[in-house]
Amino acid sequence: MSCNTSLPCTSTESSHLSCSMKNTKIFLIIVVLVLHGREILSDDGVLFLDYYKYKCPLAEEIVRRNVEIAVRKDPRMAASLLRLHFHDCFVMGCDASILLDSFGGIVSEKLAVTNVNSVRGFDVIDKIKYNLEEACPYTVSCADILALAARDAVVLRGGPTWEVSLGRRDSLKASFDGANIFIPSPNSSLETLIASFEQQGLDIGDLVTLSGSHTMGKARCLSFRQRAYEVSHEEYYDKYKRYRTFKRILRSICPETGRDDVLAPLDFVTPARFDNQYFINLVQGNGLLHSDNVLVSEDDEGEIIKLVRGYAADEDLFFASFVNSIIKMGNIRVLTGIHGEIRNKCRFVNIKDLL
Repeated sequence: MSCNTSLPCTSTESSHLSCSMKNTKIFLIIVVLVLHGREILSDDGVLFLDYYKYKCPLAEEIVRRNVEIAVRKDPRMAASLLRLHFHDCFVMGCDASILLDSFGGIVSEKLAVTNVNSVRGFDVIDKIKYNLEEACPYTVSCADILALAARDAVVLRGGPTWEVSLGRRDSLKASFDGANIFIPSPNSSLETLIASFEQQGLDIGDLVTLSGSHTMGKARCLSFRQRAYEVSHEEYYDKYKRYRTFKRILRSICPETGRDDVLAPLDFVTPARFDNQYFINLVQGNGLLHSDNVLVSEDDEGEIIKLVRGYAADEDLFFASFVNSIIKMGNIRVLTGIHGEIRNKCRFVNIKDLL
């Protein structure tokens, strides 16, 4: 008997036994990887590619089809679905806690200052979940739906694609206080933004890259009023009136008082497309939100400006960095194994958990 020549075995009996055991171990590892797909380690568990391959083969197709229908009807929905994933992950991790309505002892995160009258797309998630429950009851988590919908939304608007590792489970609670504390506001300073991302295990590179999500979507007047009426240092030396021209546009849309819910595109140039125009806008001083503009105006060390200029000049570089950062974000404190549950309806924990 001889072992595979790729394994360093000798001809002794003990070596044959050791080699056989080693081959068996390798075979078992291969079987596990074939059954479950490649592993992605997170802080709290293991996620897998092709997690639903046998449990619910059409899961990703059902999500993609429903996202496509929703985005065709309302192009802004792409940005809304991406934002839902972000706002979910930043509170208690990527556990679909943002989808829970207030019920019993749960106070919904939807009511937090950063979410109320702002986050949207819940009906789209409900429709996806309904179709998945019809196909595969109690199998696909709401947290995985959010991760897949975010990917599909980006792709549909011209952005990059990526493989989504799956196996997240849904939380049994929400955190209204956490949503008010951990989700950055549109008027945040650079220091606050950096601290907020660091709390989630994300670095400055992730902050800049994920801010590029603002290349599509819209914001309410209430969110950019501070940006419209603040007078920046650059405006005093604005020979060509670039900054003042942009401010005049913002002020024509958003008065100093009233009209809080009037919308303006986060990117005035290509508002419905996922591209690198956001960074070009920042270089030109045309970021809509205060929290966008501070990436350049408050970067005293120049590290962030270098990244912004790099992405403005090279869309492929931005896309590659975005994929890395959103995968990293999608693994924040996920629930797996026996933790959490697979909700039947994304707005409520399962009935057994209320008893």
